[in-house]
Amino acid sequence: MNPFMQFKKASRMQVIPVMLIPVALGALGAYVWDGQLNIGLLLLTLAGSGAAHLFSNMVNDLWDFKNGTDGAAQATEGAISTNSGYLTKGIWTLRKFAAVTWALFGVAAVCGIVLSLISGWMAFVFGALGGLIAYFYVAPPIRFGYRGKGYSEVAILLSFGVLPVMGSYYVQTSELDYRALLLSLPIGLLTTLILFNHHFLHWQADRQAGKKTLVVVWGERRALGFSRTLLLLAVLSHIACVVFGVLPVYALIGLLAAIPLYSVYGKLKDTNPSHAYGPLMGASVKATFRCGYVLILSLIVQGLLL
Repeated sequence: MNPFMQFKKASRMQVIPVMLIPVALGALGAYVWDGQLNIGLLLLTLAGSGAAHLFSNMVNDLWDFKNGTDGAAQATEGAISTNSGYLTKGIWTLRKFAAVTWALFGVAAVCGIVLSLISGWMAFVFGALGGLIAYFYVAPPIRFGYRGKGYSEVAILLSFGVLPVMGSYYVQTSELDYRALLLSLPIGLLTTLILFNHHFLHWQADRQAGKKTLVVVWGERRALGFSRTLLLLAVLSHIACVVFGVLPVYALIGLLAAIPLYSVYGKLKDTNPSHAYGPLMGASVKATFRCGYVLILSLIVQGLLL
C-alpha cells in the first residue's frame, strides 16, 4: 500500500465530508444572505478544518489505544472495532502515528492563524475551541467520551455543527449571525447521530475498558430511543430553518434522506448483536451526507436565483 493510501486509512479520511459539509454551508450562507463569498478563504477554511478533523480521528485512536479501549474492542467477541487498526495491529509504530497526528494539528493551526489575521480574531477562537474539544474528547483529564453524561454528544454537536458553520460564516463576513447558528443544527445533529450510533457496534468492549458512553450507561433499549430522538430533532431543526427563511423551501427535499435511516430502526429489537447495528451506522452516514449535499445545492441554487 502506497504512503497516501496508508495515510487515508490511518486517518479515516472517508468520513471527512462530515466536516467539509458544514464548512461549505457556512460559506454559502454568507453568499446567500450577505452576497459575500471569497473562494480563497473558503479553500483555506476547508483545508484547515479538514486537517483538524483528521487530527481528531487520529488523536482519538491514539488515546483509545493508550487507554486500552481499542485493545478491548479487538479482544471482545462480537464487538466491531471502528478504529483504523494501525496501532492495535502494529501497522504503524506509536511514534509514527503520533507524528502524523500532530503534523495534521500543525496544518490546522497554521490555517487558523492565517484566517484570523485576515478575517478577525474570532476565526482563531472557533478553530481553537474545535481543537480543544477534539483533543479532550478522549484525552485526560477531561475525556468527554468516557463520562457517559452526554458531554460527548454536546461536544460533537459543537465540533461538527455549530463551530464549523458559524466559523466558516465568520471567515467570510467577519460577523456573527443567528441564521448561521440555526443552519448548523440539522447537519450538526445528524453528525452527532453518526457518532452516537457507532457506539452500538462495540459498547460491550467500551464497558469493559471503562468507557462510559450513553449506550453503556443506559443500555441498548434506552439508547435506541435517544437515537431516534436525535433523528427527530435533526428533522425538526431542518424544518425550522425553512420556516425562518434560513433555507429555501426546496431544501425540504433533504428530509427524504432520513427515510431509509428511519426504516432501519424498525428492524432492530430492544437488544441486538453488534453486527445488527452495522446497517444503522451505514444508514446514518448516508443520511448525513445526502442531506448535507441537498442543503449545499439548495443554497447554491438560491444564491444564483437572487
